[in-house]
Amino acid sequence: MPTIANNPLVLVDGSSYLYRAYYAPPHLTNSKGEATGAVYGVVNMLRSLLSRYQPSHIAVVFDAKGKTFRNDLYQEYKAHRPPMPDDLRSQIEPLHRIIRALGLPLISIPGVEADDVIGTIARRASRENRAVLISTGDKDMAQLVDENITLINTMTDTIMGPEEVAAKYGVGPDRIIDFLALMGDKADNIPGLPGVGEKTALAMLTGAGSVANLLAEPEKVSELAFRGSKTMAAKIIDNADMLRLSYELATIKTDVELEQDWHELTAKPADRDELIKCYGEMEFKRWLAEILDNKAPATIATATTTVETEADTTPSLALETQYDTILTEAQLDEWIAKLKQASLFAVDTETTSLDYMVAELVGMSFAVEAGKAAYLPLAHDYVGAPQQLDKQFALEKLRPILEDAKLKKVGQNLKYDISVLANAGITLQGVAFDTMLESYVFNSVASRHDMDGLALKYLGHKNIAFEDIAGKGAKQLTFNQISLETAAPYAAEDADITLRLHQHLWPRLEKEAELASVFTDIELPLIHILSDIERQGVFIDSMLLGQQSEELARKIDELETKAYDIAGEKFNLSSPKQLQVLFFEKLGYPVIKKTPKGAPSTAEEVLVELALDFPLPKVILEHRSLTKLKSTYTDKLPLMVNAKTGRVHTSYHQANAATGRLSSSEPNLQNIPIRTVEGRRIRQAFIAPEGRKILAADYSQIELRIMAHLSQDAGLLNAFAEGKDIHRATAAEVFGTDFDSVTSEQRRRAKAVNFGLIYGMSAFGLARQLDIPRNEAQTYIDTYFARYPGVLRYMEETRASAADLGYVSTLFGRRLYLPEIRDRNAMRRQAAERAAINAPMQGTAADIIKKAMISIADWIKTDTQGEIAMIMQVHDELVFEVDADKAETLKQKVCELMAKAANLDVELLAEAGIGDNWDEAH
Repeated sequence: MPTIANNPLVLVDGSSYLYRAYYAPPHLTNSKGEATGAVYGVVNMLRSLLSRYQPSHIAVVFDAKGKTFRNDLYQEYKAHRPPMPDDLRSQIEPLHRIIRALGLPLISIPGVEADDVIGTIARRASRENRAVLISTGDKDMAQLVDENITLINTMTDTIMGPEEVAAKYGVGPDRIIDFLALMGDKADNIPGLPGVGEKTALAMLTGAGSVANLLAEPEKVSELAFRGSKTMAAKIIDNADMLRLSYELATIKTDVELEQDWHELTAKPADRDELIKCYGEMEFKRWLAEILDNKAPATIATATTTVETEADTTPSLALETQYDTILTEAQLDEWIAKLKQASLFAVDTETTSLDYMVAELVGMSFAVEAGKAAYLPLAHDYVGAPQQLDKQFALEKLRPILEDAKLKKVGQNLKYDISVLANAGITLQGVAFDTMLESYVFNSVASRHDMDGLALKYLGHKNIAFEDIAGKGAKQLTFNQISLETAAPYAAEDADITLRLHQHLWPRLEKEAELASVFTDIELPLIHILSDIERQGVFIDSMLLGQQSEELARKIDELETKAYDIAGEKFNLSSPKQLQVLFFEKLGYPVIKKTPKGAPSTAEEVLVELALDFPLPKVILEHRSLTKLKSTYTDKLPLMVNAKTGRVHTSYHQANAATGRLSSSEPNLQNIPIRTVEGRRIRQAFIAPEGRKILAADYSQIELRIMAHLSQDAGLLNAFAEGKDIHRATAAEVFGTDFDSVTSEQRRRAKAVNFGLIYGMSAFGLARQLDIPRNEAQTYIDTYFARYPGVLRYMEETRASAADLGYVSTLFGRRLYLPEIRDRNAMRRQAAERAAINAPMQGTAADIIKKAMISIADWIKTDTQGEIAMIMQVHDELVFEVDADKAETLKQKVCELMAKAANLDVELLAEAGIGDNWDEAH
């Protein structure tokens, strides 16, 4: 590999890299669905070059719009190329903006190609003995290589000087034009000499030396057969004009008129403000964070001016800030007065743990306007900590403010703060906004909705990171151990940023009445309800789980032995690498799918497919399932019992699932299987305390009922109106038989069709699920759509609407954005289309159960006297603890309220059961 001189003149073939980046993964989009992958790829390459070579002189060269002199020479030049894809064209302008913002000269000259501009600059510099590095993936550029000019392909990390060109192409740089002229170039539609490929071209040049020699003395070419008829000499004579034209087309022009000499192509300081804006729009968060954290690559010079720019139309935070630390009663009184006078203030807590059940309050922060915030430390206990106000004294002074429903508060993930304050005896009231949920409702897939991410995305601001003040890993400090000098700015910033985020997000939500309604009527009231459910917790039978763990351990051992017997050897059932060798090398299983690195995949969906034909994958799947149940639930749940309450307390997440569904963690209640014996036994361990019962209520076929409402299909509406078993009714239609004559197998297949279609299942997927031929599955689907044409119409209209708008909506106006709905990759686009069909149903179901939770919580609060408590929400199911003697009455009311949660054109039906444990009640 040739040595690159220090500080070379770097010339970047921008057009070459633009196309290569467009077709290479990752195929990125921002939250608005705008393609950003090509921009990311080119900028990433530029950053790599700048970091590696630190050039003082550089230019990025692009093809200009319109035809070039080569089109005048030959009308067919590049004529076969399709027009530039729209989602690539849209990336050119933002890419040019970023390149200029990086301080890099950008050149584009009409009438010639980027190659010609680069060739002209490179030759001029080389004549002055300046080292030149051309960054390109275009083989035509090899003709420019000389003792001073070197090529680098950053995508393959290959560098070529004269020797490397000769080794790769079989001819030196001085014969590359001849080589290309003879064999032509399909990419550029250069015709070449008919019938001549790479090997023949090399042979001809070895004998004759050049195209000029071949044209001058064609008879000297050795008699190579040409398609069994004419000699090569005759072919050269017959196509001499075409060969001369090909030579001219392949020649890079090196005398283009330039406005700047190469000496003037210097790297300038980066425009920090413009980069912040561009990276914010593209949502290149890591690069944005580098700039805001002053960690941009050293080779990109950064301006030192104060940032007063916009990111997503909002000023970044280079404004002056006034952060106070409250250490005296007088200061606290002053801030209490400010909070009382504020129309809205931000509140945040600092604690010793992320676990709301064990977290101790260390301090609180407040913000009354952008840039004005304060931190009230209450329990910093490191050596040398200053005197702080007594925690109970301060909380009592704050209680009237915090518990006043008329004083409006905003926070980030306030459910946590509500629980922490409740543990400290404070009932937080007046919760008017939550920035995490504002972001989530505005666009659920735009970001992770955490404060640091939102600050970067919407404010162009890099927050102080907790790890920066507390450290990492085992030595990480808890907040009470952090010095006030460090802790106070961090805590005050949290409140300040929260207020600023609200000021940015809420006006955008307000413009969309339906989105504002989803926030105010669904998500906001749920905060307090979920906090109550979490702190209520659920009793579990640890002894029962211990017994099950022992049984699972025995079954897991038995499955391991069985797997060894089938394989004929011992192996690690949890090792993908060992499974790859065993399955695909030793046992010869077919490769269903490959990993990103090209290895045969052993992912679960692959094992499921292999299990249809081979016994070992089936055993491994069962082994994985039982191992997961044991480690996640039967072993872990007893360890999660809170020492004070004797209960397990999960955490519910409102801003995780794109569709609006709740999720939970520590423990994850959503993933306990209900269709297996082992999963149901885990549910048996969720028990009621003495004198109480478990009441479990869930919606019956809610997504199918929503489909009937949304599609307005007469057949579905009638079936539900008549109270028919919908799967039996579908079976009667699909199989053309009487309703009463439908067999259990026909009903099973119809059920798979019903649920499969609303999840966008293909004929292939249905065939695999039912273990039937694909054509038979397609017949089921075709017959279904013929009987329920409204469903097909709804699906087609939804796909078209999603492609047009970039999102779909639930019945209540929640938007579900689909960034890949217009993706050029068919697989990603089709996956987005399937999501577009299902998301309105799944999202509407999520909205309905949330509305049911709100109405039930209101009823519990106003009309019951502790006879019932909501303790869990899992998918379409609500679980309660109820007084045993009032269970039946309470069950009827719960079902009634759930049925009234939404007005659909089909009746919502909730069914409930009562038992001593969750499984028994389900």
